[in-house]
Amino acid sequence: MTSDKIKILIVDDEQVVVDSLLKICEMEGYKTSYALSAEEGLVLLQKEKFDLILCDIMLPEMNGFEFLEGLHARKIETPVIMTTGYSTVENAVKSLYEGAIDYVPKPFEVDEILSALNRGINYGKIKNILRYAKSSDIVYVDCPSKYFRLGVASWVHITGEGLATVGVTDLFLKTVESFDSLKLMVVDEEIYQGSSCAWFMSEKGFVHDLLSPISGKIIERNENVLSNNSIIEKDPFFDGWLYKVIPSDIEYEMKNLTSCSSDQL
Repeated sequence: MTSDKIKILIVDDEQVVVDSLLKICEMEGYKTSYALSAEEGLVLLQKEKFDLILCDIMLPEMNGFEFLEGLHARKIETPVIMTTGYSTVENAVKSLYEGAIDYVPKPFEVDEILSALNRGINYGKIKNILRYAKSSDIVYVDCPSKYFRLGVASWVHITGEGLATVGVTDLFLKTVESFDSLKLMVVDEEIYQGSSCAWFMSEKGFVHDLLSPISGKIIERNENVLSNNSIIEKDPFFDGWLYKVIPSDIEYEMKNLTSCSSDQL
């Protein structure tokens, strides 16, 4: 699908934000429409098919969470990327649990939006392929059943010793398509649920942030994946892990995570 055939819907009550997003999307050749409320957005979606939605969480009357519920009730499966203020990261993390595929904090940079759009469009293409795939076709590999994931991008596995292993999903890697290099945080640094913890630099020049599934202190990082990116691409759930972490509040943060056992159903 060429960029001029990709249709994006922007849902935001701030005209200055809408104008900025319109300019960025149109610069890439995307066909773009907008709504200044969630209700207006749902009306447009019932009249017209879109490939991707950019939606603000903090909307008047019907907020972003209610918008996601409205999509589900209407059986609209268009991928949604949320935008949110820096002070509402917890809400953004909740939006991933409720069905959004990604979020971008405000104020955002052009490159942040472009990389998120690239992943979102690729996500939609993957889901379209799955609709017509045979049961034996492997489009991407699901997380192991004992793992938990934040949205569709990162996973965590809690070990018997109370430690946690953190990594990237195969689906996220498929939306990135391919990457040239990887940047990781260092041992003794703290990661925070919903905040960037790793950066994948793609061949197209995008920097794709991976959002951490949990908060905690890094006690070990996988040096092997830094010297050999193919380890992650071949085995993201085992040899391609990124960090070993001492969780800081895993019981509280579990409410924002999805059990990967549900993906096997």
